Amino acid sequence: MDFLPEEIDNYAVTHTSKESELLYRLNRATNMKVLQPRMLSGHLQGRVLSMLSNMIQPRHILEIGTYTGYSALCLAEGLAMGGKLLSIEIDPEIAEFAKDFIEASEYAEQIEVVVGNAMQTIDTINEQIDLVFIDADKSNYLNYLKKVYPKLKVGGYIIADNVLWSGKVVKLANEKDMDTKALQEFNQFVQEDDRFENVLMPIRDGLMVARKLK
Repeated sequence: MDFLPEEIDNYAVTHTSKESELLYRLNRATNMKVLQPRMLSGHLQGRVLSMLSNMIQPRHILEIGTYTGYSALCLAEGLAMGGKLLSIEIDPEIAEFAKDFIEASEYAEQIEVVVGNAMQTIDTINEQIDLVFIDADKSNYLNYLKKVYPKLKVGGYIIADNVLWSGKVVKLANEKDMDTKALQEFNQFVQEDDRFENVLMPIRDGLMVARKLK
């Protein structure tokens, strides 16, 4: 995921608002105690998610893939007054890890972590969603987009993480590399679907930001 020279990346982080003390502790705990800590959004991307959420001021956020809760806490910073964030996580152990930090935050009453299958959980949502953050199993990215589309309000946003997939998306995918193929298909689908306007931001491992037009 190192697309920029290290000194440029460090410069960008140095000239980005600091993460909170809680986010710093969560970042550190994830790196010390959890497998695959590179899955964490981290400082720079976390501030980007917070900035986007603050611009949108969503009332209802859906997050698919909680991991240790860093991205949920960042997105919650932009919630409108009385807003809610629903985060879905398939792994009960990692969900409990995330809940400990979420409960210690000022957003404890606004963030709900649900353990279960995302496709099934999405069916139970009745509210119109303002912002969706997808950061789960890559093979289902397109399925998640199609599933949430009817529940996403016009003018609402979908943000999908890891869409550059360490640069693999620009190469011909091996038949066995299903994740790369799935992300290539997802990116192409969003690019060609006139119901969205979109920008693929080369931040960290790539963020696809898509706004629903109709």
